[in-house]
Amino acid sequence: MLYAQNKEEQSLTAAVEKLKNAMISGERKALEEVAADDLSYGHSGGKVEDKATFVETIASGKSDFVTIELKNQTVKVTGKTGVVRHELHATTNDGGKPGEVHIGIMLVWQKQGKDWKLLARQAYKLPH
Repeated sequence: MLYAQNKEEQSLTAAVEKLKNAMISGERKALEEVAADDLSYGHSGGKVEDKATFVETIASGKSDFVTIELKNQTVKVTGKTGVVRHELHATTNDGGKPGEVHIGIMLVWQKQGKDWKLLARQAYKLPH
């Protein structure tokens, strides 16, 4: 479901798409560009990574997203902070082992200059 978005919400939605594409491509430069230097990247199992670990895990193929579909996304911008929530449904090939991921995500974005940077991400298990 789409609803009317203001300009900041539109640019944040585009940043989320950039993140999604970078996670699928595994391109180190794209991952580094979208992530804030102070990134706190939380997994649904409780592990928390910094920017360097987040980038390395995906760029190395240790965590390999083949497809990512985002559902039920909401976008809220307050000043220079944006909060995005969605469900992430993905096929993975972590270390050559095919799998599927179905999790909820909350992303906290910060406007740095003209660009939105991912400051924090927390994944959680979806209720059944």
